[in-house]
Amino acid sequence: MQQFKCVLMGILILVAACKKDNYYKDSGSHDPHFKGSTLDYLDSVPFYFDSVAAVVRLAGMEEVFKNDTLTFFAPTDKSILNLVKELNYSLYTLGYDTVKVLADVPSDIWQKYLQMYMFHGASQLKDYPQIDYNLKAVYPGQGYLSWNGTPMNIGVVYNDDNGVKYVGYRQLSIAYIPDPARPLDNWYTEFIASSNLVTDNGVVHTLNVNHRYFGFSVSRFIADMQNAMQNGG
Repeated sequence: MQQFKCVLMGILILVAACKKDNYYKDSGSHDPHFKGSTLDYLDSVPFYFDSVAAVVRLAGMEEVFKNDTLTFFAPTDKSILNLVKELNYSLYTLGYDTVKVLADVPSDIWQKYLQMYMFHGASQLKDYPQIDYNLKAVYPGQGYLSWNGTPMNIGVVYNDDNGVKYVGYRQLSIAYIPDPARPLDNWYTEFIASSNLVTDNGVVHTLNVNHRYFGFSVSRFIADMQNAMQNGG
């Protein structure tokens, strides 16, 4: 009898969980509404966003993240750590001083690459079109300009389920388009681990922790940093 009660309780918990809004693909159900600004949200999750929040402030974008209506595809701190490691290796090899704290990177460089993840308005997963990376001609997602006018593609991948096409879970993706003259080539594509976190002034979609480098293209970031150092920045 006790065993039956335990099984029944487990079924009830599972059913209840399935009824909640699930905006995390891998980590269970969460309340998708945060009482506070987008910057407040980043500050509230320091394990993932401590360095990201610092970059927001170093880039001079603090008021935007507090007050403007904003969709933010949030990279995690891991991508900044990877970037700084690669950057320092290049700077050391070329004989430049390495980056010891994030403030060693000029504000305008942080701003340039942070704004690649920022978009005007508050857009949730349902607001983006389908993309199929194997059938871009049919389901291409859509091109968007980020906050600073960088060409990006955003789309929703409709995954398969038990061999049935497009009926599985839906996952946002974002891609940096390095050459606007060749808008379908050489994308830097990243997938979203959690979507639709609604703040008081926008929406946050968190990139997968496997997003390798903050700014998508580490070579561009390094080139900008070297140029700044050569010019006394």
